[in-house]
Amino acid sequence: MSGGGDGDDPVRGNWRTPTRDPWADLARLTPARIALGRTGASLPTREVLAFALAHGRARDAVHAPLDTGRLDAGIRTLGFATVQVASAAATREIYLRRPDLGRTLAPEGRAALVSAASGPADLALVVADGLSATAVHAQAIALIAAFRPWIAKQGWSTAPVVIATQARVALGDEVGALLQVRVCAMLIGERPGLSSPDSLGIYLTAGPRVGRTDAERNCISNVRAEGLSPEVAAFKLAFLMRAALARGVTGVALKDESDTLLVEGRPPPRLPAP
Repeated sequence: MSGGGDGDDPVRGNWRTPTRDPWADLARLTPARIALGRTGASLPTREVLAFALAHGRARDAVHAPLDTGRLDAGIRTLGFATVQVASAAATREIYLRRPDLGRTLAPEGRAALVSAASGPADLALVVADGLSATAVHAQAIALIAAFRPWIAKQGWSTAPVVIATQARVALGDEVGALLQVRVCAMLIGERPGLSSPDSLGIYLTAGPRVGRTDAERNCISNVRAEGLSPEVAAFKLAFLMRAALARGVTGVALKDESDTLLVEGRPPPRLPAP
């Protein structure tokens, strides 16, 4: 019986010519750790070192202090007044061990907001360190700059921008209630991943008050160079903001349909700076 023509008979010595590893093509499309290769039973040294570097960057993002002075100056340059507050978590160590304290204002912060409140307004922006000050440093100013034209176009009234340290998402509920706003948008550093230590999240809450749940918020996540650009994130935030003010709800009662416009080929308009 004659040999087959598939070229993979080891007895006859006709090995098939190796084909390109399809995992290599997939690896170029994602930052996920796939197609790492191996050396014997272990990962290649370069991949072990890359993992250690990514892990170190994630830990640094969690523990890095928020540069409130830099943020304050940048936000004021955009034309917004600012107020700086802190949560009831006095240190980073306490913040990480006691999430509940990160959801409550320190007495000094509460007094500062009461003093800064000038009556009802449509929106409060809160810029908070969360679990990645790195993300806030990298994304917050650019996002506020991209969102500012939407505020001007819609004629929304705004409270002073609040810069909050040792803060969790729910801190925005107390902030928004004290500032007497209809909607609060919390810009906060998200929990770092091994490929995304600089991802910013936006949490939008209508009728902010202490006791709101996460089901009553809309979240826009992954604002970063490899995710949502500041312009797209601002477009989505404006879409949700308009709907929240019109309907008086956010969260599971408010569906984000802004992606439909993007899929239909209608990109966010580039609004001129006010």
